[in-house]
Amino acid sequence: MNARRVYSVALASTVAVACWACMMPAEEGRVPKSTLVIGIDVSGSFRAHYEDAINFAAHYLYGRLNGLGELRTPSAVFVGSVGGERPGEAKSFQPVHAFRDKSVDEIANILRELYPPEDSFTDFNIFFDRVGTLIKRQGLILAPLDVVLFSDGVHDVRSTGAASADVYAQIDVGPLEYLSRNVTVRLLYASPTVSVNWERGVKRQRVRMWTVDAPVMSRWQEQVDPDSSIDGRQGLWKWIGDNVDFRVRSRRL
Repeated sequence: MNARRVYSVALASTVAVACWACMMPAEEGRVPKSTLVIGIDVSGSFRAHYEDAINFAAHYLYGRLNGLGELRTPSAVFVGSVGGERPGEAKSFQPVHAFRDKSVDEIANILRELYPPEDSFTDFNIFFDRVGTLIKRQGLILAPLDVVLFSDGVHDVRSTGAASADVYAQIDVGPLEYLSRNVTVRLLYASPTVSVNWERGVKRQRVRMWTVDAPVMSRWQEQVDPDSSIDGRQGLWKWIGDNVDFRVRSRRL
């Protein structure tokens, strides 16, 4: 066997082993890479739900970061605001370090401090654009991505005078489309009508959409057992898994 053939066989064997390793399940104790991005609506239209959303977001972050119940622990977490004092105003994202090793109450206080409900507009397009830039800059392309929006889902910018369907057609999730084969946008606290408008009106191809209406979200505290420790509130973590982190099927292209 000549040297070239030996090299070819060795290369083929290496590729085969690499492909086999890719198909093997993750080693025990290792967490598959995934990214969680949370957006907090800080516009005036969301103030009616703001406090309840902050309290839930604190529980949600705590549960996800600590892998409570069957919740998946993300390998990267970023939290930012959805809103602005003027149209097109970009906002920064806080990394996981701001929330790691904090209690639920401490996380809630940090969220209130960083994201007070004082902005005038809700522009989802600038938020999605910033998420896309963030994921690329951090080298997180291809990792499963969850974008969780705590918002009433009302798109304020450039929507005056437009018909309802046209307003939601203006929402552009394009910057998220090719970041990963598994990208899910989850809208929490919208009205049933707005949720339907997001599901039907927001144009998308790869991006998966999941909405949980405000009347459903308002009942999350019923799952909290005050007599159990925060880590032991299995009813809450299961409720989150069943209702918020529901695994959405991809759309047929």
